[in-house]
Amino acid sequence: MRPFAAAAILALAPALLRAQPACAPDNAGLTLPAGFCATVFAEGLPQPRHGVVASTGELLLSSRNNGGVTLLRDTDGDGKADVVRRIADGNGTGIALANGALYVTHGSAILRYALKAGTLEPAGAPDTVVRDIPMGGHAQHNFVVDGATLYLNVGSRTNSCQERDRQNESRGVDPCVELDTRAGIWSFDANGRQQVPGPANRFATGIRNAIALARHPTDGALWAMQHGRDQFLQNWPKLFDATYSAENPAEELLRVTKGDDFGWPYCYTVTAERKKVLAPEYGGDGREVGRCAQKKAAVYGFPGHWAPNALLFYTGTQFPAEYRNGAFVAFHGSWNRAPLPQAGFQVAFVPLARNAAAGSHRTFADGFVQPGGRVSRPTGLAQGTDGSLYVMDDAGGRVFRIAYVGAARR
Repeated sequence: MRPFAAAAILALAPALLRAQPACAPDNAGLTLPAGFCATVFAEGLPQPRHGVVASTGELLLSSRNNGGVTLLRDTDGDGKADVVRRIADGNGTGIALANGALYVTHGSAILRYALKAGTLEPAGAPDTVVRDIPMGGHAQHNFVVDGATLYLNVGSRTNSCQERDRQNESRGVDPCVELDTRAGIWSFDANGRQQVPGPANRFATGIRNAIALARHPTDGALWAMQHGRDQFLQNWPKLFDATYSAENPAEELLRVTKGDDFGWPYCYTVTAERKKVLAPEYGGDGREVGRCAQKKAAVYGFPGHWAPNALLFYTGTQFPAEYRNGAFVAFHGSWNRAPLPQAGFQVAFVPLARNAAAGSHRTFADGFVQPGGRVSRPTGLAQGTDGSLYVMDDAGGRVFRIAYVGAARR
């Protein structure tokens, strides 16, 4: 090798080394497909919920309990954040970077911070984009911003709109007045101020709680994952046994267009049959379809009570090509499968084609909950500028970074 060529390679070596995705020997405790590896990107964080990656590579996180917005930066390429800094107020799940601004949930409002030119630093006090969002019950208030439109999830106040919430054999309110202000998706002017949810800006309805929202990268359509209702056995023991109650209803993957009605609280999707049936609060027995024949069907149904909290369509080139035709879903894990074991606590992948499932889902990342050890609950997903995948854990205060390195990890 000629001297100048060797010198050039040596000069490039640090950069080449930094470009290789970092791995932990034990994959940070996670179980991943062959060729993938993981690190704990950051820990000790204040209940991180959703995240967004800036074009410059920094990861910004929303937090509960007034944890604010945290900026994470990996300056040396070792797969771990060495800069961890709070940059703005925030108290909730939603976060986005769009229109030269930072958007974040703050209690019953969505705030918009203008940013200093060329930085991620707020230029001053925020504007209130949306205010007076209903609180109580499901009140995560996550959202996505698509150009000039902000789509907001407003979850239901109750489990199934019963006259007495979560009580044995309590009938459903009919019509369910919650649907006037909750259990759906509302749209707003992303550049507006002091907007309030109302009938005029309701985009879709009959969605109990869609903490996972995302725009499809190809056609721009809005997609969501719905948290299904709870407590079949506890509230309707004459109709349902423990196994049915644990496995139902399906956690639904939805493609959402304006005016859609997905049926909550009157309907739910049976996991095994993947069809909507009438809820027991409205006279159903687990088989009768009734009014549910007129409700929009789900694209796909996952097992019950896994609690989907984030949805991501992969657009990078680091992962194998198969992952560019489907969706990742972060499942927070169940609390309502007793007396059967709780389940979920994973990141799953479902292949898609032409707006339909192209096969069954499969587990992508597991091992978040370890018997007698660590308890992690996946709650957010974000794609790095290098194509790696960040997974937020609000129970353990961590962020995991998953990368693909191919045959080196097989």
